[in-house]
Amino acid sequence: QVQLVESGGGLAQPGGSLRLSCAASGTISSFYAMAWYRQAPGKQRELVAIMSSGGSANYAASVKGRFTISRDNAKNTVDLQMNSLKPEDTAVYYCYADTRRYTYWGQGTQVTVSS
Repeated sequence: QVQLVESGGGLAQPGGSLRLSCAASGTISSFYAMAWYRQAPGKQRELVAIMSSGGSANYAASVKGRFTISRDNAKNTVDLQMNSLKPEDTAVYYCYADTRRYTYWGQGTQVTVSS
């Protein structure tokens, strides 16, 4: 059983930055992939960024160039640096882990971008 705990959400102004962190109870270096998803009110959950066990990253078109996913295997954490935030980035952000055998979700952290 893997537990994922997100932190770092909150309120930011348009153009501002936030950094989300996901702490995993397992050894993330063995995971197939880890990712960040988000879900805005009334919308489906969507993939924001994903990082494979090999370290390659892919991003949603809407965040490419503004968000960066990173991983610290020693700390078993996966972070999402969010820059140049826009009001449309407002959503609950979820950490996701794929161990090949099972998938896990965090409880989510709210990000609100508003002036």
